[in-house]
Amino acid sequence: MTLRRITGYLTSADFLIIAFYVLLTLVNIAFCVRIPHWQSMVLINIVVIGAIILLAWARRTTGNKVLGIVHDWYVAPTVFFTFKELYFMIKPIHLGQDCDDLLIAADRWLFGVDPTHWLLQVATPWLTEILQIAYTLFYFLFILLGLELYRPKTIGLFHFFMFTCVYGFFLSYVGYFFLPGIGPRFTMHSFSALDADLPGLYLTPSLRWFVNFGESVPMGVPDAVSAAAAQRDVFPSGHTMMTLVLMYMSIRYKLRARWFVVVVGSLLIVATVYQRYHYVVDLAGGAAFMIICVTTAPRLYAAIHRLVSTRDDG
Repeated sequence: MTLRRITGYLTSADFLIIAFYVLLTLVNIAFCVRIPHWQSMVLINIVVIGAIILLAWARRTTGNKVLGIVHDWYVAPTVFFTFKELYFMIKPIHLGQDCDDLLIAADRWLFGVDPTHWLLQVATPWLTEILQIAYTLFYFLFILLGLELYRPKTIGLFHFFMFTCVYGFFLSYVGYFFLPGIGPRFTMHSFSALDADLPGLYLTPSLRWFVNFGESVPMGVPDAVSAAAAQRDVFPSGHTMMTLVLMYMSIRYKLRARWFVVVVGSLLIVATVYQRYHYVVDLAGGAAFMIICVTTAPRLYAAIHRLVSTRDDG
């Protein structure tokens, strides 16, 4: 099977994911003296690439509907799986040196205060509850819009939507490599005192646990240990960036869920600072990355689509 024949089975999202996994593999090799488990991650990356190619091939050659659904939706867990690989790479690459001091200084220069401290003036349990729910709905918003588009009439837009989301997440991941940080809940506040400082009502503690679990933050241990184990995912704010992408696309294509996305998304962006996950400058970075994403995604998608749709049947 020739390379051109293989690419003929791939979607634009497949191609983008494979290219990013090749990049991660090269980074692992380049920094192998610093990354403890680089051999395992290289092997996993190769397996993932092979699995994507096999899935695309099986879907195209068999026409199986179940394989088609899996192929259309596998990108969602893959994006999260990729996020977890960064956990084992970014900190050792930078020898544990984070950029939080720089981000804190930027916030103080812009506002003259520390925004997370200032927001304590308006904090109430009801507001904390609402904003924590909104923050936790982040991934639900992607599923909501994806399901709305996953119909025969809009399947082409669905594929572009999924590609844009993958592309946006990968752009934010690149940012994490250059400006690693852990955020104000670790650097400017006591992480273990968060529930006491910002108490919610009913769901807040469980939702915070869910978010922390997704970011590999251990519970019930000293703050210093939690900070050391935290994911380096502060700048740009991926939550802000990708929420703005969803808001833009839902309005741009007049999706039924657009006003729900706008309202929840706006609360979510406020929550990123209020709940001490991000500095305000991270949000500015997320907005800038969003503009890059939505302005370059259409041309990149079209270019890759032309490449992967050129199939050698000989």
